[in-house]
Amino acid sequence: MAGPDPVGPAALLQAPWRLDYLQALSESERRAEADKRPKAPSGSFLEDYWLAPAKDIDNHVIVRSPHGMVLLNAYPYSNGHLLVALGEPRARLLDYSAPQRRRLWMLTDLATDLVERTLECQGVNIGINQGRAAGAGVPGHLHVHAVPRWGGDTNFMGVVARVRVIPSSLTAMRERFAVTWAAVRPQWESLIGE
Repeated sequence: MAGPDPVGPAALLQAPWRLDYLQALSESERRAEADKRPKAPSGSFLEDYWLAPAKDIDNHVIVRSPHGMVLLNAYPYSNGHLLVALGEPRARLLDYSAPQRRRLWMLTDLATDLVERTLECQGVNIGINQGRAAGAGVPGHLHVHAVPRWGGDTNFMGVVARVRVIPSSLTAMRERFAVTWAAVRPQWESLIGE
């Protein structure tokens, strides 16, 4: 028998930015399905960012290689949450060729190095959500998440209010990562620039 919600009234504290993001994706998908044409502009913000290198700072792209990029997640699970994506959108990891997968993992190695050096975190979650059922917010453009973690980084806000607290702006976080990237770029450039 289910009793009252032990957490309490979650509606008092909300994170509306996440809902706006999910609804925008759903609306875009509904329009594309109704029109039977590709979603506007591309259906993948990752592809849009890839095609607009002049907007890298505005889009919080930290690293751009000939094949992919590392950028801040606009809807982070924790401060410094990075995304790694190749320029060519594919829905599944195995839709990429073996050389493409090597490039994706090399960029993931770089993202992990950047997270550890920039934030001095105690751990990093690295993962892929492949397909909508697995939690992919952009199911047509596979990407890797590199999420910095600290002991005790999930606190009462997530449990009681079902809200994550992100204390740093994306702009400030991008600036921190840019400083680290400038310092490590010489050792990584040949590895990611193949």
